[in-house]
Amino acid sequence: MRQQKKPVILDKLDAWLADANQSFSPEMQKVRQEALESFKEIGFPHHKMEKWRDTNLTEALSFDYSLWTKEFNTSIKEEEIFKCDVHELDAFTVNLYRGRYVYKDQPIFEMDNGTIVGSIAAAFEKYPELVAKHFGKYHKEGDVKAFDLLNTALFLDGLFVYVPKNVKVEQAIQLINAVGREENAFVQNRNLIVLEDGAELTLIHCDDSYDYKRSFTNTVSEYYVGENARLDHYKIQNLNDNSYIVNSDYFHQERYANVSTNKMMLNGGIIRNEVYNKLNGEGSESKILGLYLADKSQHVDNQVFVDHAKPNCESTELFKGIVDDYAHAVFNGHILVRPDAQQTNAYQDNNNIILTDKAKINSKPFLEIYADDVKCSHGSTMGQLDENSLFYIRQRGIGIDNARLLLMYAYAAEVINHIKIETLLNRIDDMVKKRLRGELSICDQCVLQCSSPEYSFEIDMDKID
Repeated sequence: MRQQKKPVILDKLDAWLADANQSFSPEMQKVRQEALESFKEIGFPHHKMEKWRDTNLTEALSFDYSLWTKEFNTSIKEEEIFKCDVHELDAFTVNLYRGRYVYKDQPIFEMDNGTIVGSIAAAFEKYPELVAKHFGKYHKEGDVKAFDLLNTALFLDGLFVYVPKNVKVEQAIQLINAVGREENAFVQNRNLIVLEDGAELTLIHCDDSYDYKRSFTNTVSEYYVGENARLDHYKIQNLNDNSYIVNSDYFHQERYANVSTNKMMLNGGIIRNEVYNKLNGEGSESKILGLYLADKSQHVDNQVFVDHAKPNCESTELFKGIVDDYAHAVFNGHILVRPDAQQTNAYQDNNNIILTDKAKINSKPFLEIYADDVKCSHGSTMGQLDENSLFYIRQRGIGIDNARLLLMYAYAAEVINHIKIETLLNRIDDMVKKRLRGELSICDQCVLQCSSPEYSFEIDMDKID
């Protein structure tokens, strides 16, 4: 049997760590070194592993990537990186370029209400005890993941948000993570979001590529949502077909906490989203939604694990996909109800439309229940556009192409309509319509730019942390 070629980047890891470590304390450097050593023992996941059997990263990892640790190529035009200031959306915008935080005045600051927003690298220096209390604390017990270890070892920067007790952040925070440059980019982002008891926050996370360069992005985001706190989270992924992304979200909820996360997977070569949601307090609620649109040879993989650890909690999962051409979609949903989690309500649903006989979908919803007083259900459907509905629409004088578009849009709208911000809903609505018509490309740089005039965001390149 032919032996697979070793990824080129494995020979670069030690040098990358040495460069990246310069911005961190000796204590954190030790943590990063230990993470790298653990990663070397495990290695990259491969398709012979159960959790990766439907997603093969061999080709994605075969390219020679560059981790930007020091220098910035000043020949890049700043206005090509971030095109707009999110027209009509009342949001505080934070920008990451190839894993580095881009700021105007200072890398991290405290708002009048005590909310802290900025660079996580700066937060390690300015608020070390606060970061240490939550950093790396919310992963699934006993589940050691290679990409998490790699991220801990090599992350350069990311977003840090801290919302104090009973503070409601009126403005949404929008994180734009952009990749693109002359060489292939290897990007490691780390985000930490902390909501104390009674706090409220809306976060919009956009992954964008502004050209057609190749990139591999590995992002780890940790969310602590305290008692009676509320987090509304939106993630929009719109990248070129040469982009590969592994995104891991860890949500930890205390008593009566409420989390809603909605993922819009519009474009990308390979997209893998992993969600671990632990309902660790009685009465907590979570809603995990996703819409994926894949065509050509694109690949989208969603892995969702919901851990009901305490009683009287409720979780809802709804993922819908439209898969065309030779594209491949994967959904793996796992709900765990622990023995003490009585009075649990848990619902999981994955629905798919397959537009060609070459498209492929693997769907595996799964319930693991150890409590006896629960209401749990799961389901998965795969099919084509309903011929009766097409006939009904065409009887009203609508052509076949438009009839198909109307049905696909109506199908996708069930997820889109859960977006609570009207301006965001309108932009995503517009982008999904374009995507279904085959018109959307990465030229729509900002995910919210679709119907808006262009704006220019001026960047002082001396302010890149």
